[in-house]
Amino acid sequence: MSATEAATEDEICASCGIAGGGDDVKLKNCTACYLVKYCGVNCQRKHRPQHKRACKRRAAELKDEILFKQPESRYLGDCPICFLPLPLDKQGDTDTMKYTMQTCCSKVVCDGCIHANNLREKEARLTPKCPFCRKLAPSTEEEIDQNLKKRVEVNDPDALDTAAMNHFQSGDYATAIEYWGKAAELGNIESNYHLSTVYHEGFGVDRDMKKYIYHSEQAAIGGHDTARYNLGVWELWECQKGNIDRAVKHFIISSNLGCNKSIKALKKCYAQGKVSKEDFAAALRAHQAAVDATKSPQRDEAEAFRVMYPDN
Repeated sequence: MSATEAATEDEICASCGIAGGGDDVKLKNCTACYLVKYCGVNCQRKHRPQHKRACKRRAAELKDEILFKQPESRYLGDCPICFLPLPLDKQGDTDTMKYTMQTCCSKVVCDGCIHANNLREKEARLTPKCPFCRKLAPSTEEEIDQNLKKRVEVNDPDALDTAAMNHFQSGDYATAIEYWGKAAELGNIESNYHLSTVYHEGFGVDRDMKKYIYHSEQAAIGGHDTARYNLGVWELWECQKGNIDRAVKHFIISSNLGCNKSIKALKKCYAQGKVSKEDFAAALRAHQAAVDATKSPQRDEAEAFRVMYPDN
């Protein structure tokens, strides 16, 4: 029996049929679908017309397997001090963030830990310091900017994201996009979300829906609940296809992360008969569990203090 006859389908070139596995022939996968292998570029090009349809179908399936996988947690992760999931941002009736990035070390600390640290320092009459790294807290906006600049210079992704937002809010869209691009390449999920907004709205660039979807998907895969919600809305309305099944999948995943907008969208879908009673009930339970996981007595105290003293 020849080597070609003995080889399995996975061990031969899909175009010429030569067997791989030896020192002379090194087969390489089609990196789009991983269904077939080729002995070289020429064979891959020759086989492309025959393989194109199956390749695209399988590549789309592989992409969806990644896209619709439930993230283990939201993109923010846990507070580095209390180790509880960071509070959901911009929930309820206010746009108040319930966490702060420390410009000295780029650690994102929840308001509960910041409030507890402030009380401890006040009672002991201590000099204010970062609740995480214990460096002296900046006392002026200039010191905050200097700290942030130092972190940007060493390509800290969280600092790049924050600096980008500062540039964006001042109208410097070009620098904001540059910084967000760097941060996204370094794995910052929030930067992908901001870039999706930039390309959707056309801030400083031409509107580009392909880039909007790309950055939205990257953010959603990383656990960004709002980006995931936006993808669900896109599937329902903006892509003009009415992909209700895909939209519902996005809303369920986002609801499981604690997104209020998504659970409201699921409620509408359920009322229209687009979501089963079992799936809606499971999403409600997961949503509440995600919200409850962010709560603590210290965070409740911080919230009460913020409401009582809004200018502090």
